[in-house]
Amino acid sequence: MAGLFNNLLVLFFVFQSICLGFRSPLSVFKRYKDTSRSFSSECLGSDQPVVSLGLSDFALDIRMPGVTPKQSDTYLCMSVPLPVDDEAYVVDFKPHASMDTVHHMLLFGCNEPSSTENYWDCDEGTCKDKSNILYAWARNAPPTRLPKGVGFRVGGETGGRFFVLQVHYGDISAFRDKHKDCSGVTLHLTHQKQPLIAGMYLMMSVNTVIPPGEKVVDADIACHYKRFPMHLFAYRVHTHRLGKVVSGYRVRNGQWTLIGRQSPQLPQAFYPVEHPVDVSYDDTLAARCVFSGEGRTTETHIGGTANDEMCNFYIMYYMEAKHAVSYMTCTQNANPELFRNIPQEANIPIQIMSDMLKMTHGHHEETKDSDKSSLLQQAKKEEEEILEQSNFYSLLSKLLGEREDVVHVYKHNPTEKAESDLVAEIANVVQKKDLAREITSHEERDSTNLVRDKIQSEHGEESWEKEHTGDFHIEEAVEWPGLDLKLGQISGLALDAENNLVIFHRGDHVWDENSFDNTFVYQQRGLGPIEQSTILVLHPSNAKLLHSLGKSLFYLPHGLSIDKNGNYWVTDVALHQVFKLGPDKKEPLLTLGVALQPGSDKNHFCQPTDVAVDPNTSSIYVSDGYCNSRIIQFSPNGLYVMQWGEGTETSLGRAKPGQFHIPHSLALIPDFSQLCVADRENGRIQCFRLETGEFIREIKHKSFGRELFAVSYVPGLLFAVNGMPYPGEAEPVQGFVMNFSTGEIIDTFIPLRKSFEMPHDVVASEDKTVFVGDVHARAVWKFASTEKSGTIVEGRLKNNPESTDPVKKQEKQHLVQQHTSTGISFVLITTLLIIPVVVLLAILLFIRWRKTAVYGGNRDGEHKLDSSSGRILGRVRGKGSGGLNLGNFFASHKSYSRKGFDRVSTEGSDQEKDEDEDTDSEEECSAPQTPPAPSSS
Repeated sequence: MAGLFNNLLVLFFVFQSICLGFRSPLSVFKRYKDTSRSFSSECLGSDQPVVSLGLSDFALDIRMPGVTPKQSDTYLCMSVPLPVDDEAYVVDFKPHASMDTVHHMLLFGCNEPSSTENYWDCDEGTCKDKSNILYAWARNAPPTRLPKGVGFRVGGETGGRFFVLQVHYGDISAFRDKHKDCSGVTLHLTHQKQPLIAGMYLMMSVNTVIPPGEKVVDADIACHYKRFPMHLFAYRVHTHRLGKVVSGYRVRNGQWTLIGRQSPQLPQAFYPVEHPVDVSYDDTLAARCVFSGEGRTTETHIGGTANDEMCNFYIMYYMEAKHAVSYMTCTQNANPELFRNIPQEANIPIQIMSDMLKMTHGHHEETKDSDKSSLLQQAKKEEEEILEQSNFYSLLSKLLGEREDVVHVYKHNPTEKAESDLVAEIANVVQKKDLAREITSHEERDSTNLVRDKIQSEHGEESWEKEHTGDFHIEEAVEWPGLDLKLGQISGLALDAENNLVIFHRGDHVWDENSFDNTFVYQQRGLGPIEQSTILVLHPSNAKLLHSLGKSLFYLPHGLSIDKNGNYWVTDVALHQVFKLGPDKKEPLLTLGVALQPGSDKNHFCQPTDVAVDPNTSSIYVSDGYCNSRIIQFSPNGLYVMQWGEGTETSLGRAKPGQFHIPHSLALIPDFSQLCVADRENGRIQCFRLETGEFIREIKHKSFGRELFAVSYVPGLLFAVNGMPYPGEAEPVQGFVMNFSTGEIIDTFIPLRKSFEMPHDVVASEDKTVFVGDVHARAVWKFASTEKSGTIVEGRLKNNPESTDPVKKQEKQHLVQQHTSTGISFVLITTLLIIPVVVLLAILLFIRWRKTAVYGGNRDGEHKLDSSSGRILGRVRGKGSGGLNLGNFFASHKSYSRKGFDRVSTEGSDQEKDEDEDTDSEEECSAPQTPPAPSSS
């Protein structure tokens, strides 16, 4: 009995000590400073990196292995494997560092670290695959704990299997004594499944310039949110010395709701969101950093060294597990006009007392006893103010047993961009609904007739066209074995002169949100070029491999076309180049663009998407691309001729003619001297004159949805594929067949085996055999037409009109009437016989339906709901999230020394640099994929 009493007493004291930790961030900060003050000069830490905390919980100690940086602004990385194979959840972070020696720390989750060494220079990268930021620390921030029921998912089938710690050593004067540093973080993990999954959303300015002596400089960031709902529970701000205040908001229907506002000169911890804030589809997330350039004699740019600046607003959020996305970023200002209405508080710096600043910077040990007394009084006053401001959260935390010195950020790109992309970059653009298409069928026929008349009036009497009436259907050729090929991400398709199928794929490389930084510089050069053959020539009937090429040439393949001489023309979005390859040549015959250097002048591309070659003139046309919005024409030998196009002004509503948001695919129409462009994010096809770039027409249908990925032409017909529908929209992902003259949709098609996920390219032959390549499903489908006789009517254009002879018209009318009269009696008799049978069948079906509704309806409904949820979750996961390399990102900025910054690999972090997106980041990162809207339940 005494033993039981002793055990209960011990448990009581343990519980009491835990409860005493439920205090404000400032109180935790003070206690943490007292216990960790000397850690940076002594490698204390645990001899056991993994410590059991009970049946389901354990602690993991992640520390630098006793390092001594040799120069300032050094970034060092080390990795620790997750000690368990099954899924686990991180619920607590305890840092071990002092800003006397460490500028900041970042903790990543991934599956393959960039090195297997004990530690390494982060110039080599952090992770070889996609990575997510799990934790960030700077300026003596206190521990970070998550609310009850919320955790970062690691391990298992979807979570990372390694933790990578990155430590930025700013000023190394503290290492004059050559001591060893063991800074790091201890994680509390649990095997108990968490119903809510935590994530990180990073808002980061990438192009702010602070003029010397300027008193007030604003850095604004804003992105449209295009994902499932997320709930914000903590925030963290980050700048360097010039930052005065950082504020973050949710904007909904013009109303600004504060997420958090803080001085970046205070401990850079995650502070609780004072009042619960949720973010839903189509909300805007906005942030502002206020800087002062006073005291500087030169311009200050965004960068990774201590003398550069940063503007980061981190948001920790949680989502339902089935929709969870672990990391998202926002690095642009999608709506500058929005900030005219930002609350005035965002422009008012937060004053920091000098004593508090000393404590924050770790210098309180130098003060006298009287100064310490004053400091403690000021700290107590500040703590009372914080408690007063967040009393609601404090009360809630104590009632629920949550730990209040919080949490983490959610990135989605969106996305999807992620996607995304990430996703790479994120899909922030949303086009307004095309109300012009919501017209009566009569009006639509009238308008299409006008279009047809206009087109026909532009061609002479020698022009011929096949006018398709649509009396045929495209169906999957289920006997084609090519669907089961083991391929990488399929980015491009083409047909050669023998109608063999040519596939351009990415082998073991993937485009995700970890592929590029925010200046579109490729971040995975260390992987080397793709070692597999990236161009495959297959027999169109049996999918037998006929020929292959393209080994060790490309990093991220994208567009593919074949000219009249059988040469392959391809684009690589990582290299930012266009290549001409001979069918039997290992080296390119012609190269356009500068390797690995994005740009927007005559000699550079920025993620070029497709290329087309005019068979009549051999002129070269390049769609450029994800980060430029233009079509460029080159001479046959690669000399610049002209360009046209501009970016879409999304804030003004519907895109204008000649504006692009990712010109993604090209279809050259040599018969009419036109070039048609799949304007992806504007969900339309635009056609232009080859000679001048003059806009001719737009083809847009409501059934296209928001995105149109690819377009292909055969005489008389256009083929196209769209993207997944946005939340709240019903347009399915499918293929389209259109009459080229009128733009009318003749047919749509979907596969029977598997399903479209992100159909990326389409190609068709004159016999209406169609191939579709899907970058997510990594599959190629073959479709064929089932065509009835008399479906194609050939007619001369304007100067060869249809005959109007009245005698011939009467003959035709007589034949029609005769045919109709002979069939009336047969139809009448058949109908009278069938009616009783149909009525009887209807009664039987009704009885069967009633029985099913009573005994099996609920189970069926649940099954359908689960299936739907699984598909939605699959789409979310299909847009992998990744990390950003901030170091490489800032290297292009003026007055920045690459040496201190290239070392960071995080999708926008404290390196002091990012996809889905979500993107392609096909993932595709540049415009990440957005999942369907969640069900109302």
